[in-house]
Amino acid sequence: MVDRLLKPSKSQSYFLFGARGTGKTSLLEKIFKLEPIVGKNILYINLLDPDQEEIYLKTPNRLKDLIKERVLDLEYVIVDEIQKAPKLLDVIHFCIEKNKKIKFIMTGSSARKLKHGGANLLGGRAISHYLFPFTFIEAPNAHQLTDYLQWGGLPKHYEYAESIEKVRFLKSYVQTYLKQEIQLEQLVRNIVSFREFLDLAASSNTEIINYSNISNLSGVDEKTIARFYEILVDTLVGFFLEPYDKSVRQRQLQKPKFYLFDTGIQRQLTQMSDSKLVPGSSEFGRLFEQLIICECFRLNEYFETNYKFSYLRTKDGTEIDLIVQKPKNKIILIEIKSTSNVVEGDERHLLSLGADIKHQEKWIICTEVIARKTKNDVRILPWQAALKELFEISD
Repeated sequence: MVDRLLKPSKSQSYFLFGARGTGKTSLLEKIFKLEPIVGKNILYINLLDPDQEEIYLKTPNRLKDLIKERVLDLEYVIVDEIQKAPKLLDVIHFCIEKNKKIKFIMTGSSARKLKHGGANLLGGRAISHYLFPFTFIEAPNAHQLTDYLQWGGLPKHYEYAESIEKVRFLKSYVQTYLKQEIQLEQLVRNIVSFREFLDLAASSNTEIINYSNISNLSGVDEKTIARFYEILVDTLVGFFLEPYDKSVRQRQLQKPKFYLFDTGIQRQLTQMSDSKLVPGSSEFGRLFEQLIICECFRLNEYFETNYKFSYLRTKDGTEIDLIVQKPKNKIILIEIKSTSNVVEGDERHLLSLGADIKHQEKWIICTEVIARKTKNDVRILPWQAALKELFEISD
């Protein structure tokens, strides 16, 4: 079993959020050294089981009775997919107050249903952790960049040896989760419009969101498009990269970029998973950018570094792919290039925009194999080495 970077404490209650298929249950099985999760000191409730979901939707107080029955030996209560029975959180809140010894672990693939449904999020009595697809540190094939980009980092696909099996898995994931589960969770009323939007969102992945253009292509108004994007963010299958600007007002005038959470899912949504990914192609470059940005968000969460990420684009189209704001006002300006041979012209945006930003370093993250520095003081870094340095990860 892959050793995950996220290591929640067994001494406190917590939420474990993550998109479906990121390995939340497997992680808990490893933490509690039980497979499946059963044991004398653990009560496990799986709300993906339709029978259990129905029981706890109708009678959430049943949990009190089960805890009371085992109060002497019970140490942990684990509830899988808590968003399917959000009223259970009121019962859990009561039980936490009544018995400090018992720790509650609640997994979920949709924070939206909890937040927007007015669910009790336990008032700080449980912290929140997030689990993502495998990072480059965790993924068995991360050293094979093309494969890593082509198939993504969802744990399940590593169980399959053949490409056709991996393609079938990605197709199934998109069909059963991204398109059907979201409807079952009643997050959208018009599933046809949402599916059309999802294809358009995938096509514009890594780009600045053009709400008007997507609205025109899908026939859905801009407010609905904005809500659809929020659903993707709240269900943890995508995130925004906000524009950089010292002025809050200026930042509000600009639009964010959007990134899907996994390159394999991105390829499936754009109907490219059946084709071989070619290094040097425009698709390879976009997926490489997506990977680097996704890794930054994942590692920032796991290592609790509290970095702030943004991008910068001027009116004339000059752009810096990623700006990392570290504590104490240290700023790193990053261009992301999938090339294995960075040339002088690749520095131009960093040099033209960097002069206006204080306390900054200039990096180009690429696929070269040896780190170096140009005559303009721009650091050229292999992508894995860059991420390790950025997050102070030792070998």
